Amino acid sequence: MHRTIFTTPVVNALLRAGSIAFLKLTGWKVEGSLPPEASKAVLIAAPHTSNWDLPYTLMVCFVLRLNIYWMGKSSIFKWPFRGIMMWLGGIPVNREQSTNLVASSAQALQDADGAVQLIVPPEGTRSKATYWKTGFYYIASTAKVPIVMAYMDYSQKRSGLGPLFHPTGDIEKDMIAIKAFYANFKGKNAQQFEA
Repeated sequence: MHRTIFTTPVVNALLRAGSIAFLKLTGWKVEGSLPPEASKAVLIAAPHTSNWDLPYTLMVCFVLRLNIYWMGKSSIFKWPFRGIMMWLGGIPVNREQSTNLVASSAQALQDADGAVQLIVPPEGTRSKATYWKTGFYYIASTAKVPIVMAYMDYSQKRSGLGPLFHPTGDIEKDMIAIKAFYANFKGKNAQQFEA
């Protein structure tokens, strides 16, 4: 895993303090904490309906002292933004090419020294999506790490970490349970989210 803003000591401390202050001033509440058994985990990022999700997610991660990496479409990693996006924890995903993303992501989680959390938006887009991609599920299952049901609810200005979910192998049943957890959360553009 590459160096990120979360592993840069002085910058991390300053941005954590700034994130706490900003979220408090704007009325956001950060909930939950990462259990020790989930130091390596896949975090679901839902609902994902706006570009604003990234800065808010980064701030929440600073508050919760997470060491995150997140997946984003490869087009946002083009020059001149590639360096900053990578430093923010980004991992470019080329949606037009079939790659071994699940296996390589799972291996990276297993090989990482220390705590690391991989954030994956199951909708795969900010646009309205009625079907969730299952990559997050298979990454967690392959890496043998839990899924953390992370959320951001703009209607109530709250974000955080929900319960852990351990894949059973019955993906249809598991996806029903996971989506049920997200049913009441509202994204910034609520009409674009369907759990």
